[in-house]
Amino acid sequence: MSKLLIKNIELLHTPNGKLQNIAIEDKKIAYVGKEVPAAFESAEVVDGKGKLATAGMVNTHGHVSMTLLRSYADDMALMDWLENKIWPIEAKMNANDIYWGAMLGIVEMLKGGTTCFADMYCFMEDVAKACVETGMRANLCRGLIGVAPDADVKLAENDVLAENWQGAGDGLIRVTYGPHAPYTCPIPYLEKVIKAAADHKAEIQMHLCETKFEVESYAKEHGITPIKMMDKLGMFELGTIAAHAVHLTDEDMDIMAAKKVRVAHNPQSNLKLASGVANVAKMLEKGICVGLGTDGASSNNNLDMLEECRAVAMLHKATTFNPLVVPAAKAWDMATVDGAKVLGFEGLGKLEAGQLADIVLWDTHKPYWYPRHNKLSQLVYAANSSDADTIIVNGKKVLEGGKLLTFDEEKIYAEAQACAERLVNK
Repeated sequence: MSKLLIKNIELLHTPNGKLQNIAIEDKKIAYVGKEVPAAFESAEVVDGKGKLATAGMVNTHGHVSMTLLRSYADDMALMDWLENKIWPIEAKMNANDIYWGAMLGIVEMLKGGTTCFADMYCFMEDVAKACVETGMRANLCRGLIGVAPDADVKLAENDVLAENWQGAGDGLIRVTYGPHAPYTCPIPYLEKVIKAAADHKAEIQMHLCETKFEVESYAKEHGITPIKMMDKLGMFELGTIAAHAVHLTDEDMDIMAAKKVRVAHNPQSNLKLASGVANVAKMLEKGICVGLGTDGASSNNNLDMLEECRAVAMLHKATTFNPLVVPAAKAWDMATVDGAKVLGFEGLGKLEAGQLADIVLWDTHKPYWYPRHNKLSQLVYAANSSDADTIIVNGKKVLEGGKLLTFDEEKIYAEAQACAERLVNK
């Protein structure tokens, strides 16, 4: 069994200068406290001096290989952006593009303190391969567009992903099913997806109620909201991650609370695409589990979860005129433990014995970390994601001193650039 000992580290909840030790055995935290357990006296040591330890952040929604389309199409409405820029170039993507785009996104997230993410795209076995090679935790699904001529082929690919990768990488990979959205998935196709997910004992992640136009059009065609339709079809019985959930009725939220639908809230993507502001205050009031996501790097345009954490804390104060609605502590929970719940990972998101060892060591020797009035407040409101110095995922070091340990970063940058240039010039 592998053992790792993080020595002399500060934690969010401890007084300034009070140093702790974190003992890790295999993929779990075995001990957190001021002593060094006897069983860890000969373990590999990570020096925590001048650093702050937290749980890793969890990105609950995205399309990681969209890193290749970063800055390719900006300042556009959602459907114009999708139909005229994104979908045409995505049709040109091959497995090699998806692999290197995923590698680029994974490096960006790891270097910014994110240790787990959700992904919905194509060639997902190549994304899973990238995750295992870099040591990244992920919830993956094949994006399914039911109006496409090869819709059933895509569904079969999700089946293969579930059969080959569920639990892979010593538990790093979790597989779900990914119907894209109500407006791209007719009801008969959704029924196929729900059956396939049930057959594979898998959950579902889906874009739901992202724009006002989507919800109004759907209600006009079907007479009910997308949330009511998904409930009627039995989707929520399987466990569902609703990405965006911007335009919800009170009745929608009551259904989601009762059926334990979890929400992937993407504040910056929703702002950039002018989709609106989700009513997070009411969701939390109703007991809905809400995590944070970046969405893809072509609608954000980065994968910086610390920015999302800050955005959620500030945005909802402004829209509700209530400075207490999402305090720093809740914003941080949404970025960590609540995000882990959204993605269905148990025992993740806290620095406690028995939890999975996904840990970030933040370099606090920066001007905005002084004076130390409140470490949690400084992390949420002042810190930069580039302060992430050392990253441990599943009990293994994957980043140290800001450098990736599991792959050649320069190769990733070069390959991703080459893929993006080929796609744009093809």
